Amino acid sequence: MSVLVYTESEEGKFKKASLEVASYAKEIAQMLSTTVTAVAVNAGDTSELGTYGVDKVLNVSNDKLKNFNAEAYADVLKQAAEKEGAKVVILSQSANSKYLAPLLAVHLNAGYASNVVALPESTDPLTVKRTAFTNKAFNFTKFNTDVKIIGLSKNAFGLKEHQTEASTEDFSPSLTAEDFSVNVTSVDKAKDKVTIADAEIVVSGGRGLKGPENWQMLEDLAETLGAATACSKPVSDMGWRPHSEHVGQTGKPVASNLYIAVGISGAIQHLAGINSSKTKVVINNDPEAPFFKAADYGVVGDAFEIVPKLNEKLKEFKAKNA
Repeated sequence: MSVLVYTESEEGKFKKASLEVASYAKEIAQMLSTTVTAVAVNAGDTSELGTYGVDKVLNVSNDKLKNFNAEAYADVLKQAAEKEGAKVVILSQSANSKYLAPLLAVHLNAGYASNVVALPESTDPLTVKRTAFTNKAFNFTKFNTDVKIIGLSKNAFGLKEHQTEASTEDFSPSLTAEDFSVNVTSVDKAKDKVTIADAEIVVSGGRGLKGPENWQMLEDLAETLGAATACSKPVSDMGWRPHSEHVGQTGKPVASNLYIAVGISGAIQHLAGINSSKTKVVINNDPEAPFFKAADYGVVGDAFEIVPKLNEKLKEFKAKNA
């Protein structure tokens, strides 16, 4: 009876969120005196999973699963869970897994707790801590189902090494035409930049930057920090930045370790989408901007003076500590 984890990968490399899920699963497996089995789909080299506590890898190689398909992937995980007798299944809170987990819960007649931020308070019954009300509160959820599915919030647990010798087993689940009732016709991906979904640091801009021609200073800061760039909804609506960079309740949620907001007033919809970020820094020339109430650190001043100076100091620091 292993703890089962779904480890997402892209172009043969496991995502950080998947390694975090593996780390988390190892801790739960130790609490339950069992092992961790990971499901990897078209992942290539799976040896990295052993660093984070995975004991066994079910390696699925199937060209039909090249692109994510929630129905098909849910069926793969259902068959893997039944094969391993798994009573606890853990996924990340990635965009894909948010589609996948509810379908899997139906397949396994399982309870599903999303936005989990800590190890279980209890294992009998299994009780987990979750965020609620757009991260303004916590609740504790008790499972009363035989199979339990946990969605782990990004950056909630971190990476913890538990070196094991992970064995690998080829796994060929039986898939039907019904699993592919929805087909992917094309995929467009951002190239040569850090994505918002995987970023540890996000540098975001709002209308205070006055126009798209001024975004270069944010991109320079992001490059120095190894960060992703993002924007508020009005900015994407005006066409200054692509909609793929819009963060907030109606855009992409952000759970970065550091979120830097430049020239963003802090509408409630924006704050709801970034509340999971651990440290929030605000740069704005309006001391009454609502964002300051939610910020960990705030700088009142002209972004066109502050951001270039901040970038210069960061570059100096990096040069000295290289």
